[in-house]
Amino acid sequence: MGGEVEEVMDWVLPQPGAHGWDKEHRQRHEMKGPFHIPPGPDGFSFVLYQSTGVCLEEGHQVELLENGTVFDRMLEDIRHARESVHILVYIWRPCELSDRFVEALRERVSAGVHCRVLVDPVGSEEVSGDKDFDQKVERRLAECGVEVHYYRPLAGKVLGRLLGRTHQKLVIVDGKIGYTGGFGIWKVWEGDGRAPENWRDTHVRVEGPAVCRMQLTFSRSWQESGGSLLHPRDLPGPCHVGPVRGGFVDSIGKLGMTDAERMVRVVIAAARKRLWIANAYFTPPNAIIEQLMHKAHEGVDIRVLAPGPIHDVPIVRASQRSTYEKLLKAGVRIWEYQPSMMHAKTILVDDWLSVVGSTNLDALSLNKLGEGSLVLADEEFARKLERCWEKDMEYSREITLEAGGRTNPWRRLARRATQLVGQDR
Repeated sequence: MGGEVEEVMDWVLPQPGAHGWDKEHRQRHEMKGPFHIPPGPDGFSFVLYQSTGVCLEEGHQVELLENGTVFDRMLEDIRHARESVHILVYIWRPCELSDRFVEALRERVSAGVHCRVLVDPVGSEEVSGDKDFDQKVERRLAECGVEVHYYRPLAGKVLGRLLGRTHQKLVIVDGKIGYTGGFGIWKVWEGDGRAPENWRDTHVRVEGPAVCRMQLTFSRSWQESGGSLLHPRDLPGPCHVGPVRGGFVDSIGKLGMTDAERMVRVVIAAARKRLWIANAYFTPPNAIIEQLMHKAHEGVDIRVLAPGPIHDVPIVRASQRSTYEKLLKAGVRIWEYQPSMMHAKTILVDDWLSVVGSTNLDALSLNKLGEGSLVLADEEFARKLERCWEKDMEYSREITLEAGGRTNPWRRLARRATQLVGQDR
């Protein structure tokens, strides 16, 4: 084993002298690329493990779900739950979709299933002062026996707590079936992503060992929020049900580099032929911008799909567009999705590696928020994600230096502001 580890370590060491001694000397105390990762799932798994503590385990069955189709599948699984249903979301607001979840959970509680719901109050009500979740959703859930908690309520707390949120989206059924992606329980996630009021998003359903990590992620946030310890039956242990290799990388905001940023950097480093990124809030830190430029110079086909004119946070869109000029000059191709808010958080590498989850490529998500993404090594899943890209291209506009790609003072100011939010090191 020692010889194998040494061989892999030789492959992943940064190449010396790439940028000159002075620059290397100044930056030697920070994580940087380029990383030279051995090809294929085995070498990638080893590097992901030493960076995040998560490796690619065999035994998964996965299903790619676009837009509102995730809810039909999710509710079907909830209705068949025998032991527990756990939901952790950033946004849950009153609507017809919410009513469907409340009814499904009510029915399961009456059948003896333990149902627990954890919501982030910033996403669901407190910042705007809208108490609709408290008055219209939490009350109904509590009345039918669902245990509900808030993650880090803001009342009486310091301002810094405003940024330390959980942005994770998790639904776990019986500790054996897990969902993650960009979803919230609100009307904008219904539909097909082709109209302004229907956001475009991508999600994944998974069975297998990664669900244990998803359940532990829920449990840790649940305990912090006043919930009791889970029963052993809620953590049944790994269950191997399919051929797919994968791992769930969870992350919490902290001083220094988070596992979310480590995961993103390692995934980018793995690309040899193709790196396609779809992200709702694409304004990564400079180190990741430089990593993308380096990959483009190596000849990797790098494409970015970002939101277009329909965006829920205008300053983030301006910041996003401030990154275009450098990337375009380096050879990166960029598209903006036109019909609605493009809310997906996916990465496609070569023909075998995929990432689907809640992790945005902005300073807030990479440094302050709780996040989670499923990393999968599977050619069939990669082909399905590629087909999602092909469909989205039909509704997207390519950006060039001559058409929307140049930066300007407003975009530069917006980027400074959005990067400042995540600064802690």
